[in-house]
Amino acid sequence: MQLKLRKLSLAIGLISLTFWAQAQTQTLRESAQQAILSNPEVQAKWHSFQSTSSSRDAAFGGYLPSVNLSLDAGKDNHDTRLSKSDLSRNSAALSLNQMLFDGFLTSNQVKQLDYLKRVRFFELQDTSEAVALEVVRAYSDVVRFRKLVALSEDNYVRHRAVFEQIQAKTKAGVSRRVDLEQISGRLALAESNLVTEISNLHDVSARFQRLVGTMPGKDLESLSIFSNGMPNSITSALHTAFTTHPALLASIDNIASVNSGLDSRRSAYQPRIDFKARTERANNINYLSGRTNNNTAEVVMTWNLFNGGSDKARVQEAANQVNLAKDLRDKTCRDIRQVLAIAFNDTRKLTEQLNFLDQHQLSIEKARDAYRQQFDIGQRSLLDLLDTENELFQAKRSFTNAEIDLFVSYARTHAGMGKLHAALGLTRRDDGSGTLKMLDVKADEATANCPIESPETYVINKAALDKRALEGLNISEATKPAAMPVDSSTTNKTNVAANTADTSSHARMSILNALKGWREAWISRNPDAYFDFYAKNYTARESWKSARRARLLNAEKITLDLSDIKFNMQDAKHATTSFQQDYRSLNYQDNLQKTLYWEEVNGKWQIVNELVSGPKAKQW
Repeated sequence: MQLKLRKLSLAIGLISLTFWAQAQTQTLRESAQQAILSNPEVQAKWHSFQSTSSSRDAAFGGYLPSVNLSLDAGKDNHDTRLSKSDLSRNSAALSLNQMLFDGFLTSNQVKQLDYLKRVRFFELQDTSEAVALEVVRAYSDVVRFRKLVALSEDNYVRHRAVFEQIQAKTKAGVSRRVDLEQISGRLALAESNLVTEISNLHDVSARFQRLVGTMPGKDLESLSIFSNGMPNSITSALHTAFTTHPALLASIDNIASVNSGLDSRRSAYQPRIDFKARTERANNINYLSGRTNNNTAEVVMTWNLFNGGSDKARVQEAANQVNLAKDLRDKTCRDIRQVLAIAFNDTRKLTEQLNFLDQHQLSIEKARDAYRQQFDIGQRSLLDLLDTENELFQAKRSFTNAEIDLFVSYARTHAGMGKLHAALGLTRRDDGSGTLKMLDVKADEATANCPIESPETYVINKAALDKRALEGLNISEATKPAAMPVDSSTTNKTNVAANTADTSSHARMSILNALKGWREAWISRNPDAYFDFYAKNYTARESWKSARRARLLNAEKITLDLSDIKFNMQDAKHATTSFQQDYRSLNYQDNLQKTLYWEEVNGKWQIVNELVSGPKAKQW
């Protein structure tokens, strides 16, 4: 009975432990650490490294003497015209062979395997980096599609609610049948999107299981971008990669290994010198009755003078292997440069895109809420509401994907430099003793056909694009039907008015560009660029300047929306812009009506005064 109770208690304890383990939040670091210590790909590279170590020890045995003991016993029958004998013989012989010179064959073989051991070690590290990156991708994709499933569920719920509303109205005879058909189609699409995201979540979970060995936990640690150790420029990133990336180090050591193999092939052209010693004790050998003792010590030289051209062919084969190893090094270098340049650029691109995508989803969400209210009172059609619902769903999907892609791009950048394990704080498998000493990396040799350079980043000239947009408006105005001809007495007045209109249009374009630059300087929290849009007599007020600088530098993730912009040209040198300003940051937000007073100073439009009004307005 006690035994059964103990077994029951043990079973309950194991079940409790399992549930407790499943309830814990699974972290990315734990998942990646488990993968690089147990993944079959890493295990295969580890055993390959250990095998090469044993091969090196076997080659080193060529320096040591070879000692052989031989024993034999038998019966000899000797029959000639003169005599006939029948003897039982036995003998014992001990021989020693010590290589004195073999054309440096053994030394080159040992050196070759020393380098090959380093190649296998760096391949182990490179595989660990690759598996860690794949785990980051799989972990991120599980987080991604769990979020997308939640978005799809919410999208389905919203469409279902509208469907129930339209169905009730149709049954009551206050809504058209076509509206019910329309929402039915959109509801089916929402359900299809949900099924697709669930299928994607299943697939990435299977990939996670393949890499880590276990299924992803119910609760996964939220992703936070690990920007520590990120280089300031792509040049710095490439320099780090070209000196520390294990794949490149393996390709460089592979050249040295193949070169040693070439030298070992050339040893066939040299003589071989061995010291040999032998002692033998025997009875009745060589058909002679009696005991025999033989002792021999000698130095023997052997030199192959002709081998049918085989040695020369093997040397040429090894020389071609050296060229192949150099080509593989150059390919590895170029692959690393391409992957790292793309990953580093993605970190910059996605960081900038996130601001626009966030603004997009916030604006669409406001529009959706407004459309919903207007639909309820009959001012918006069902199609308008459904279109905004779908656009909001796509906007949130795009923002979620961009967030995850940004995280992965940082991981790809670290992996491109061979530093992902350090960024994640992982422990990699090595030889356990630290005996592998890093060779001096010949950066010039490594980059001879792979210079440290990357494609130039295309910078968008927003001012030029805005100018083209305004010019497009002017062209549109110019294509309107011409007015009736006027007499010559009014021509001069018309030309003057046209010149004035051109000047006003040019000034308006310049001021709007300045307004946009002022907003971007504020969002990017760049005090110097921000103050540059104000006239000197305005920025001379130190109290205002210090207060604005403090607000800019202390704010986090500023969002600034300008709407209902009104432009008023007072004269050729003075103008005003009025707009609704919606300011948001992590610790403060307000909504104000603001008017900026502009003056052209030395050909540049600058702010000479500003007025604000609203509940939280503060005048400087």
